Amino acid sequence: MPENDKNLSCEKKELFSKTDVESLKKAFKTHVTYSLAKDEYSATKLDAFMAIANVVRDHLIERWLKTQQAYYDEDAKRVYYLSLEFLMGRSLGNSLVNLDLLDECYQAIHELGYSMEELRELEWDAGLGNGGLGRLAACFLDSMATMGIPGYGYGIRYEYGIFFQKLIDGYQVETPDNWLRHGNPWEFARPERLFRVKFNGRVNQYRDENCRLRSEWIDTEDVMAMAYDMPIPGYGNKTVNNLRLWAAKSTRAFDLKFFNSGDYIGAVQHKNDSENISRVLYPSDQVKVGKELRLKQQYFFVAASLQDIIRRYKKTHTNFNSFPTKVAMQLNDTHPAIAIPELMRILMDEEKIGWDRAWDITIQSIAYTNHTVLPEALEKWPVELMEKLFPRHMQIIYEINHRFLEEVKVKYPGDTERLSRMSVIEENNGRMVRMANLAIIGSHTINGVAALHSNILKESVFKDFYELTPEKFQNKTNGITQRRWLKKANPGLSGLISDQIGDKWITDLKELKKIEPLADDESFRKEWQKIKKANKETLITYVTEKIGVDLDINSMFCAQVKRMHEYKRQLLNVLNVITMYNRIKDNPKAEFVPRTVLFGGKSAPAYFMAKLIIKLMNSVADMINFDPDCEGKLKVMFLSNYNVSLAEIIIPATDLSEQISTAGMEASGTGNMKFSLNGALTIGTLDGANVEIMEEVGEDNIFIFGLKAPEVEKLQATGYDPMEYYNGNEDLKRVIDMIADGFFSHSSPNLFKPIRDTLLYHGDKYFLLADYADYVNCQERVNAEYKNVDSWTRKSIINVANMGKFSSDRTIADYAKDIWRVKPVPIK
Repeated sequence: MPENDKNLSCEKKELFSKTDVESLKKAFKTHVTYSLAKDEYSATKLDAFMAIANVVRDHLIERWLKTQQAYYDEDAKRVYYLSLEFLMGRSLGNSLVNLDLLDECYQAIHELGYSMEELRELEWDAGLGNGGLGRLAACFLDSMATMGIPGYGYGIRYEYGIFFQKLIDGYQVETPDNWLRHGNPWEFARPERLFRVKFNGRVNQYRDENCRLRSEWIDTEDVMAMAYDMPIPGYGNKTVNNLRLWAAKSTRAFDLKFFNSGDYIGAVQHKNDSENISRVLYPSDQVKVGKELRLKQQYFFVAASLQDIIRRYKKTHTNFNSFPTKVAMQLNDTHPAIAIPELMRILMDEEKIGWDRAWDITIQSIAYTNHTVLPEALEKWPVELMEKLFPRHMQIIYEINHRFLEEVKVKYPGDTERLSRMSVIEENNGRMVRMANLAIIGSHTINGVAALHSNILKESVFKDFYELTPEKFQNKTNGITQRRWLKKANPGLSGLISDQIGDKWITDLKELKKIEPLADDESFRKEWQKIKKANKETLITYVTEKIGVDLDINSMFCAQVKRMHEYKRQLLNVLNVITMYNRIKDNPKAEFVPRTVLFGGKSAPAYFMAKLIIKLMNSVADMINFDPDCEGKLKVMFLSNYNVSLAEIIIPATDLSEQISTAGMEASGTGNMKFSLNGALTIGTLDGANVEIMEEVGEDNIFIFGLKAPEVEKLQATGYDPMEYYNGNEDLKRVIDMIADGFFSHSSPNLFKPIRDTLLYHGDKYFLLADYADYVNCQERVNAEYKNVDSWTRKSIINVANMGKFSSDRTIADYAKDIWRVKPVPIK
């Protein structure tokens, strides 16, 4: 390199590595000029965001490169987290927190004449997930980087995310989430990392030079997978791990023959068909082509990821003897379960390894996390579709199943019903491939995500498998990263805590226990209350600007914000809201603890009942919010397009967290942890991680109601008649009749009758009526407690102080020790 170029390179490196305010300002101006080709007159606020994002990115890059090289130098065992979702949220604020550049960048941007808050609002949430599954994956990546664990995320770079939720006349309307419209400053395209992914075709069998029977998958329809990398910085260290996302690219981008003949659509048809694979998260599977596209997505990212994992492994190894000691793959639910036959196919067909050795390598390298106990949510795919798309994989799946069932026969001779339940192939109601069974058989470890959930897996959902191989089953209670969900989302509260006990809690959440004695300190409680009020003001400002509605800052803010699903029982909350409304109307002059009820969450586009419940929420809100009798007493809001950034506004402002799923049906939940970490009290059932939260904070500091999981199971077995509850409770009957008779839908009186029907005539599958009375009574206990400000604040402080268990750092440490058997690699 010429001397002048060397000097320039050193100057750039020095400029982009300094963290003082003046250097940050200089780097910002440099990026405006040389990265964006703008000057002080033409630069927009979006340019300013891009410039500061590039400044922060510069501080990541050297660490990123050194991290990856250190993993090679150490020949470290790497963790590969395969997930169809990564709900990352915005990256600027999180990177500033983890790099410890927040204060300096804020000052630099202010001195340059911009508002950092305004610039941060210009960043779109990365559209890579929907609910808790994706957010958990994002928290895990943050914890792995912070703990120095060699970890990689693998997923799909969805061009349009899941969808952008709008409300039109109270109905959810899905529009494209064009999160990449202005580009993504945090990603690096890697066109050299391009892998071929096959579909369809046929299997050709032949004899190799040693007369061994071999198989090859030929005459396939191919798509290319191109890598995009996002750096994942750890907190307080030099580690920057990698999230690699795959975008689908056509093998034939443009067909000139079609174009020249005038068929302009045909000229790009293959390109569009191929690239549809990475367009949208969870395309509707109500139609055949949508179902096929979903399955293609799952194989697409798994196949590309495995090729990349093996490429990396082969850089330092000449055979597969060490593969399980250098590679740990974690399947985040069943979506990546096809990794099991795909790895077998690669090892046998391409690497020429025999079945027994290939199976040992596969099973020692893969572990499976289950996230659901709902039978309908355990993925199954039609055998016919699987054989069409993956003919070779189905041969392997049949062989895996045959060998496994032979083992089962030995232990349970003559038990044909058990064989039927444990088979990968379901023979009833059309032949289906059970992906959960495949994941269990092909993994060395299976874990649930909360103690109750893991017990249900062992005692019910996967009982047969647990009885066969109990040593394979573990529990790993979920967690959340305190860096995003307290330090970043709630700077007022995190600052107060650090002033009192120091900042070790940022990497050791159990340090929060030290604030528990301060619950009896009056001055500390006053500061705690001031911060909650300030957070409420932030949410009120958001609602006023976005929706034009004023909220009462002195009311109790109650939030239920999560993916819309009937088992999460947002409808039960609505029934209570209507009950409160009726009580106000019956006695407008009675004392009433003021409430603001906040809903948020997306429904799957084809989920009729969940979308109808969203409409009901908004219709009830319209009735209540414009009724003068409710003024100052009750307000209801549905906040549209719920995402990570909106959660960071809602959660710190919330007084009461609604975690009211049917007991035994929520695997864990992590929203419950986020709210508790920010000082909200929980009203909930003994479901998922609520059980463990109660154990940590104490029964006096949480509001528990409803049937327990064994009681739900018993009621199901003995016969549950929702009409008994309907006829036996006048308040409940009145509420359901109002919904069914058009009280909230005057222009369409029958609109909400399907909700009445599902509760009364279709079995009330999620036991809303059985839990209604106890829920309403529990809400009265909440009201009584909220009147006592000091007592409520004490409970709030105690909740935060006892959240140490629920850090994703603890969860990842458990995975690393018990499942992955991987050690940290410090980056010098």
